[in-house]
Amino acid sequence: MTNASHQDTPDHERPQPAPAEQGEAAPQALLEEQVQLLQAELEQLRAQSLLEHADLENQRKRLAREVDAARRFANERLLGGLLPVFDSLDAGLAAAGAEPSPLREGLELTHRQLTKVAEDNGLRPIDPAGQPFDPERHQAISQADGGSVPPGHVVQVFQKGYVLNDRLLRPALVVVAKD
Repeated sequence: MTNASHQDTPDHERPQPAPAEQGEAAPQALLEEQVQLLQAELEQLRAQSLLEHADLENQRKRLAREVDAARRFANERLLGGLLPVFDSLDAGLAAAGAEPSPLREGLELTHRQLTKVAEDNGLRPIDPAGQPFDPERHQAISQADGGSVPPGHVVQVFQKGYVLNDRLLRPALVVVAKD
């Protein structure tokens, strides 16, 4: 049947054998073109791999930051709830006076223990008496004559402020010296 099909095909449509020179150059050019295509595809895959690797690395870093922030601020609610306890202990110590007494010693011991636990968990008080007023960490409730305190500095602290791992938990309530 092969012969019959060749006989039915006109001569100009039949595949013509290529000359020897064309036969060697055509496969070589075809191979070079395939190599170039494969090299381009390889470069594209390398670039895609680098992008995916960078994206994965960025996600890993972001997740590590989020886990660190969650760890550092996980007890924010608990420590924020303890702030009135600190305020009460401070008021109790002020009311107990400077005279040594079992009540004062008990309050001081409780205050030190509570302060240590809070500091171990990243809580630090802001007690800005005599320092320049900082609107980022202080809340001015009034102004007064400073006396020996320079203008724009804190004259009196009504309520200590607190920061948790450098994040403001509560601003200090202060009186600022007039200009």
